[in-house]
Amino acid sequence: MDFDQFRNKEQSQYYIASMRPVLNKRALFSDTTENYVTPAEPSPYDEVTIRFRAAKNNIDRVFFVCKNEKQIMIKEKTDESFDYYSIDVQLENEILSYCFEVHVGKITGFYDARSGLHANKEDFYNFKIIPGFKTPNWAKGAVMYQIYVDRFCNGDKSNDVLTNEYQYINDKVHRVEDWNRYPQSMDVREFYGGDLQGVMDKLDYLSDLGVEVIYFNPLFVSPSNHKYDIQDYDYIDPHIGKIVEDSGELLENWQNENRLASRYITRVTNKANLEASNELFAKLVEEAHKRGIRVILDGVFNHCGSFNKWMDRERIYENAEGYAKGAHISADSPYRNYFLFHDQNRWPYNPTYDGWWGHDTLPKLNYEGSKELFDYIMHVAAKWVSPPYNADGWRLDVAADLGFSPEYNHFFWREFRKAVKQANPEAIILAEHYGDTREWLSGDQWDSVMNYDAFMEPVTWFLTGMEKHSDDFRQDLLGNADSFWDAMRHHGSAFSSPSLLVSMNQLSNHDHSRFMTRTSHKVGRTNTLGPDAANQGNNPAVFREAVVIQMTWPGAPTLYYGDEAGVCGFTDPDNRRTYPWGHEDQELINFHKAIIRIHKECGELKTGSLKSLDRDYNYMAYARFTEESQTIVMINNNDHEIEKTIKVWLAGVPKETMLTRIFTSDENGYSTEEEFIPVLSGRITIKVPKFSAILLRYTKEEE
Repeated sequence: MDFDQFRNKEQSQYYIASMRPVLNKRALFSDTTENYVTPAEPSPYDEVTIRFRAAKNNIDRVFFVCKNEKQIMIKEKTDESFDYYSIDVQLENEILSYCFEVHVGKITGFYDARSGLHANKEDFYNFKIIPGFKTPNWAKGAVMYQIYVDRFCNGDKSNDVLTNEYQYINDKVHRVEDWNRYPQSMDVREFYGGDLQGVMDKLDYLSDLGVEVIYFNPLFVSPSNHKYDIQDYDYIDPHIGKIVEDSGELLENWQNENRLASRYITRVTNKANLEASNELFAKLVEEAHKRGIRVILDGVFNHCGSFNKWMDRERIYENAEGYAKGAHISADSPYRNYFLFHDQNRWPYNPTYDGWWGHDTLPKLNYEGSKELFDYIMHVAAKWVSPPYNADGWRLDVAADLGFSPEYNHFFWREFRKAVKQANPEAIILAEHYGDTREWLSGDQWDSVMNYDAFMEPVTWFLTGMEKHSDDFRQDLLGNADSFWDAMRHHGSAFSSPSLLVSMNQLSNHDHSRFMTRTSHKVGRTNTLGPDAANQGNNPAVFREAVVIQMTWPGAPTLYYGDEAGVCGFTDPDNRRTYPWGHEDQELINFHKAIIRIHKECGELKTGSLKSLDRDYNYMAYARFTEESQTIVMINNNDHEIEKTIKVWLAGVPKETMLTRIFTSDENGYSTEEEFIPVLSGRITIKVPKFSAILLRYTKEEE
């Protein structure tokens, strides 16, 4: 019988006659965090205890359902508000997929990862436990900070890319002299001079902000400022590293061949420069680790760049000392099978290689045709997470788009995982991926993903109504709390807890518009509206709401450099503005410090359970909780004050106690001044200012 259909007279009489209260569906709860699965990250063949919660004396029975078989669960304990049921399950060496069957009188329903009761069982939404799948504890809920190196801080001007140093995509590169200048529409060959020394100089700033992990956009030798067209996987680019040998000439205005760019050739092929740059990176990681900050590298393994030493279309390495001939140069190149050439009779200087998505500047790597290439990339995967570099993991660019078939891609990432985890068991593997993650997050490939579907997009639509590139505005999604929760539950159900708790939760990044700019509801890009428009009409209070959600949602809150200082911008390239040193929004930085501190101090915000408590148009309340502590989060995205009554007992808060308001933000800023809110009969009634976020907390220690 469907739970939504038991309002007829006969059923009502049944409940009156039995003196049983109507089923409290909202009190039902389970998930796969350590609160409800012990141990939370079991090994194969372990015995696990799985728990389920219901309102006290509210249900008859609950069954554990797995593989269409069911076992009754025992009542493990009871407290003021809830009955807790449990079952011990012997794992095999395979994924355990399950849900719960709840019985109340003649009524039966199924509870699954959608956090609700349903008439029919859908295996798609089952809870999942993956034996042997563990993600690093340091990454669970870790505060990450993404740095696009060229735009963060220039600490060493001697390594700056020079105007006319070389040619890139039909024109010469340009050194930007004005650090505060907006990026131009063809920004990829313009360099502001940010480097690793600049990051080193700002490590104390990042530590003071509360950062626990730096995620770097690519650092390896590359001709572009974004460095997703890698030239040499073995070395950090001397232009962001260290240049100790600097002979040669710039290109003359009439020259357009990089084989003549002798200054550039010296800078990027001279082993003294390359080794010095690697040493600087190792030193940076060492200094970061001293401050408790981990470092994640960006891995671009689906394609390289046409400048790459294996291809050498630009003839940079053709006559450089110590380098073999590139595949473009010679049919006898040791790297010929690293790429797929369509015409086998065009050497020397064969241009017929397969380009990633047709781009000849991005040669696609031919793993299926080259065991040597596969082995080399496995070497690269392990090298950078091992001494002396000791990076703490990889973020993988367009990870599902690697080989020529899905089957090979899965094989590749399984082997990649083995190589990385063998070299550094505490290293993390995060992938850029859009869409369903289930087949990739089964414990044998990636640890987690950049969480677009179950974080960035739902938060953006709910708070701004904007598409993440600022290419569309949807009035029907602005403030639509039902759509928000439906998206979160649907996409979030694809994650097991080890993956969810380390997922990279971003508001902005190098591929999308800055969140602050989305708060203006402007549809457009820098080439249609101009960069100044990105700074105008924004609502910092809505941005603060977003950051509060980011810092209280399951996963690793990941700041994009400069967001905390008020940087605005439309999508690429305008989102790659420089960090505004000396012109920061200090109040916004202080806001970030305060909310980051709370995130780090409240354990439930890192590894606790999540439950929706209340919702309405432009408003929602939810809880992050463990048995010991509960944080209630209230978001009012309306342009007016509202008053709400919330059943906080559903999060485990005692029915007669006091909650402490530990944080609030609104259109006037933020406050950490504490205020006490009485809980009466398990409820609170509170006024929530317009465009505001409120955090309320209870801990057993306060009793």
